[in-house]
Amino acid sequence: MIVKMYCINGKPFTFDELPDSHLFDEDLVKEANKYESFEEEDLYKNYLYLNQEQLHPTFFDVELENPEDLPEDIKYDGDGTS
Repeated sequence: MIVKMYCINGKPFTFDELPDSHLFDEDLVKEANKYESFEEEDLYKNYLYLNQEQLHPTFFDVELENPEDLPEDIKYDGDGTS
């Protein structure tokens, strides 16, 4: 499955599913093959790590370099709070 992955400091913590039609987009498949694959367990471990370090933007006030790259359902007000 190809998804849009969201990372903090290189650690993926959540993703957005893409429509099924994306699997027929050859350019997208080629681009996706350039990136590392992750298992559900990887996301779970990173989720726990980010929570332990109080870095998960859903739950903690975190200063981010690129808040525009967050998923739409995570609200960020620009001053280090989400």
